[in-house]
Amino acid sequence: MTRAGEAATDIEGGAQPLRSDAARNRKRLLEAAAAVFAERGLEAGVEEVARVAGVGMGTLYRRFPTKDALIDELVGELLIDVLSRARVARGLSGGEGLERFLHDVGELQAARLGCLPRLWNTDQHAELQAEIRAATSGLLADAQRHGRIRTDVVAADVYAVMWSLRGVIEMTKATAPDAWERHLEIIVLGMRPSATPLERAPMSQAAIKRLVAHLPV
Repeated sequence: MTRAGEAATDIEGGAQPLRSDAARNRKRLLEAAAAVFAERGLEAGVEEVARVAGVGMGTLYRRFPTKDALIDELVGELLIDVLSRARVARGLSGGEGLERFLHDVGELQAARLGCLPRLWNTDQHAELQAEIRAATSGLLADAQRHGRIRTDVVAADVYAVMWSLRGVIEMTKATAPDAWERHLEIIVLGMRPSATPLERAPMSQAAIKRLVAHLPV
């Protein structure tokens, strides 16, 4: 399964739409998995997910044959939400879309803590990742055209901002769950136009690929 919408089909029936009870079970399982993984990490067992969802293990395995399939579906739903927010942000005027998008990405990551270890480095959702990167580049270009972001900021810098939000969210979730918002505000202010050029070169595409491949899980 590569997209959450495509996943809303009966595994045994191929492309047939899920029955209403099966759709409810799928929704309950995904909600339970999000809660369990957020609290206990991805090491938590699927038995706990089934218990929280109030379904039997047979029902869980009919929907998600493996734990990885369940995690991949959660990650796919979150990435679809990220892409959706990027598209909404593109409709904002005055180059404000990038800042809105970055804040939305922070909100989504904070709301789905259990997905973060797999969010930015999963091969299962390469197409979605590529669409998000393209949308991010477009938002950056628009912000620069309107003079909101300095011209020597590149897309790799924006990706690094999104990755850094994960670290802050995970570190502060128990004591200061909103700390990421101040972190993002400081970064955005640092990206404002300036007569002083940046001294350091941006990450290369090769470096980005290596980094994503080795993001901690």
